[in-house]
Amino acid sequence: MFITPAYAQAAGAAQANPMGGVLGLAPLVLIFIAFYFLMIRPQQKRMKELQNAVNAVKKGDQVVTGGGLIGKVTKVDENEVELELGPNVKVRAIKATLTSVKPAGGAKPAND
Repeated sequence: MFITPAYAQAAGAAQANPMGGVLGLAPLVLIFIAFYFLMIRPQQKRMKELQNAVNAVKKGDQVVTGGGLIGKVTKVDENEVELELGPNVKVRAIKATLTSVKPAGGAKPAND
């Protein structure tokens, strides 16, 4: 009673566009590509550089651990480093917990 014949004919006339599904995924693909080049790839590059620096750590380097301790490397083993945090204060840390490595003699002190 309330539905006119024009509305009933329009409902049956709708057809699915086969290209609509592909075009609907295009923005998602473009977003993923942008995320890869802007976020994922640079992060992988930084992690690779850090891993190379940790593997190449040597006596005299200044390092920062994951816990925030800053120390000078006094001894290097296969999986551990010994850090001097202050006069007569030495601790051992696992290499994988190092978050930053500054080579020995790399920077001049601020007060010189």
